[in-house]
Amino acid sequence: MPAQAFEGKECVCQFQRGICDQSCVRDMLETPLYMAVLKLKGRRCLVIGGGDVGLEKIEGLLVCDADVHLVAPDAIDEVATLAAEGSITWERREFHDSDLDGAFLAIAATNDTDVNISVHDGAERRAMLVNVVDVPPLCNFILPAIVRSGPLAIAISTAGASPALAKRMKREIAETYGDPYARLAVILNDHRGWAKGTLPTYQDRKEFFEGIVNGDPDPVELVKAGREDEVQRLIEGHKERFSAALGASA
Repeated sequence: MPAQAFEGKECVCQFQRGICDQSCVRDMLETPLYMAVLKLKGRRCLVIGGGDVGLEKIEGLLVCDADVHLVAPDAIDEVATLAAEGSITWERREFHDSDLDGAFLAIAATNDTDVNISVHDGAERRAMLVNVVDVPPLCNFILPAIVRSGPLAIAISTAGASPALAKRMKREIAETYGDPYARLAVILNDHRGWAKGTLPTYQDRKEFFEGIVNGDPDPVELVKAGREDEVQRLIEGHKERFSAALGASA
C-alpha cells in the first residue's frame, strides 16, 4: 500500500508518530536518489513474505543470481515450487531479527505492519539495504521498473510518485531500445579487450567506441537490418585508423 494511504491512520514508519501525519513522505520527491547497479551473484538476499509480491521480488533476485532465502509461514504454489526445486531456501516460520544476520539486503513483502517495521529497524541497525514494499519511509533503497534485453538494462524511477507512469515508460522504452541495442552491446564488448590492450588512455578508448556508436553508417540500423558483417567491418576500419594514428605519433 502506498505510504500516502496511511494518512490519518496508525503510523508505520520510523518516526512512530502514532497517527500518520505524512511527514515521512512530505519531501520524498525532493530527495535525490543515488542510482547504482548492484552485483548480487552469490550474495545472501532475504525476502520476507511468500505471496504474489514476494514471488515478484524473488524472481527479480534470481535473475541476478542472488542466493535467495525466504522467511514466511506460508507461500503460494509458485514460491513453494522454487523452494522444492532448490532455487531458493525457505524457512517456513515467522520472521526473527536474527534472520538478517549475514544478509546483503532484505525485502519485506508482507501486509503485517509490525513485521515490516521489525525488518526495517533490524536492517538499519546492521547498516544493510532494506526495502519494504510500497512503504517508502521504510526503505533505504527503492526498486525501479527495469527493461532487460541481453546485457542491456534500463531502470525507470519516478521516486515512488507514480508506479503507473513508470510502467508506461517501461513499455515504451522496451519498444524503442530492444534487441538491436543489446546485440550491438555484445558486439562492442567483444572488442573491449583489443581497445584496452592497444589504446593507451581512457580518452583514446572513449573516442574509439563513441566513433563507432555515433558514426555513419549507424551500427544500430545495420544490426536491425541483419547486416552485422558490416558492423564488424566498421569496427575493423576504426581499429586500423586508431592503430595508424598511434603509429604516427610514436
